[in-house]
Amino acid sequence: MNEPCKAWALMTESAVYLQPAFILQQRKYRETSLIIDVLTRDFGRISLLAKGVRKTKSKTAGMLQPFIPLLISYFGKAELKTLTDVERRACSRQASGIHSIPGDCRAGSVPAGGIHSIPGDIIQPFSEIKGLALYCGFYINELVGYFLHKYDPHPEVFGHYGECLLCLSDGSNMEAALRQFELSLMECAGYGLQLAYDENESPIESLKKYVFNVGKGAVEVVDGPYSGKTLLALNSRELTDPQVLSEAKILMRTVIDVYLQGRQLKSRAVINKVFATAQRLDQ
Repeated sequence: MNEPCKAWALMTESAVYLQPAFILQQRKYRETSLIIDVLTRDFGRISLLAKGVRKTKSKTAGMLQPFIPLLISYFGKAELKTLTDVERRACSRQASGIHSIPGDCRAGSVPAGGIHSIPGDIIQPFSEIKGLALYCGFYINELVGYFLHKYDPHPEVFGHYGECLLCLSDGSNMEAALRQFELSLMECAGYGLQLAYDENESPIESLKKYVFNVGKGAVEVVDGPYSGKTLLALNSRELTDPQVLSEAKILMRTVIDVYLQGRQLKSRAVINKVFATAQRLDQ
C-alpha cells in the first residue's frame, strides 16, 4: 500500500480497504487464529476473523492489540468478516480530528508491564498506556461494546475514543477524560443527559442541590447528592474542580448502571480491586 497514512477507506460490494480502526478485544479461535472485535471509523463496531495470526512466524499478531491506531482491510458478506491486511496508522494528528496515540508507530515497542489479570481472554496489549490508565482503556472498550450496536456507524464516537486514549496515554486528568467519553458515548447512543435544566424545565442553579432521575433529569432537593455546579460543569464539559469530578463519577456510574440493566463491567471490578489493594498497602 503506497499511502498508509491516509485515513480513508475504499469499499467494494464485499470488501473494505484502509479503514481506520481500534481493536476493542480479541479471543482465540481454533489453533492459530483470532476473532477480534473492532471499532472502525466509518462502519461502526465489527467482528473480524484473523486467520493464522497466532502462528510463530506471524508478523501481524503484534499489531492486533488494543489501543494501537490501525488501518485494516477486510472482506466478506457474512456478519463475521475476514481480515486481509493490517498496518499501523501514522502518529500525526489526522485532519478528521482523530488522534493517534504517541509512540504507537515506533518499531520494537514493548508490552505494558505489570498487567497480568486483564478480564476475559485478552492478549497482553502493546501500548504506551500503562498501569491504571490501561484498565481505564479496557473500561471504555467495554462501554463501546455495550452501547454501540454492531455495524452502526458512529464516526463521532471514533473521534471521542481516540481523544480519550490520547489523554490516558499522557496521563492528563484521566478522570475528566473518562467522564468526557462517557457523556459523549451516551449522547451518541441516544441516551444524552439533560443537565442544563431540571425536570420542570427550570435552569439548573450552581448553588442548589439535586437528585438525578435517569430518563427524566434533575430534581431540586435540599440535601441532594449533586450540586448544580457539577451538573453545569458536566453540561459544559469543564471538568477540573475536584468536587465536580467526585460527584460526576458517581452520577455517571449511576446513569450507566441503569442502562446496563444489571450487566456487570469486568474492568470496573478490576479497577476497584486495584484501588483496594493500593489502599491496603498505604495503611
